[in-house]
Amino acid sequence: MPSFSRISEARLLTAHPDLQELFKEVIKELDFSVLYGHRDEDDQAEAFRTGASTKRWPDSKHNQVPSLAVDVAPFPVDWNDLARFARLAGYVERVAWEKAIPIRWGGDWDQDGWTKDERLVDMPHFELMKEVILTNLNSPSVVSEGSEVNL
Repeated sequence: MPSFSRISEARLLTAHPDLQELFKEVIKELDFSVLYGHRDEDDQAEAFRTGASTKRWPDSKHNQVPSLAVDVAPFPVDWNDLARFARLAGYVERVAWEKAIPIRWGGDWDQDGWTKDERLVDMPHFELMKEVILTNLNSPSVVSEGSEVNL
């Protein structure tokens, strides 16, 4: 059975509890690396500079505490094998559906089942949908009093 490396586990711990629950279930069947959970200001600036993100600090869901997005890649990582990313995404989406965790995959932003119609394809990216964020706004682990969540 696959398991998280110490680095992947530490990165996942920076994410929203729903994302942690989801990916802790997924790792039981498919091996993958957690590339990012939370991105601090320097990491986000670098991601934007290199084209890994279209968002500047603090506008990415990766910039929230806890992070409302994670980037994961099938292990071992082969950036040219997009079918493995799609297989992982399909399994993540199934487990999310079973657990009633609303997510959106960066390979299918409009969630129509097609990747070819997307202007931006971000295969490693998964984010919580707005509904779950709004549902959990009163949770102290999600938002502290007086803080803002950028949706």
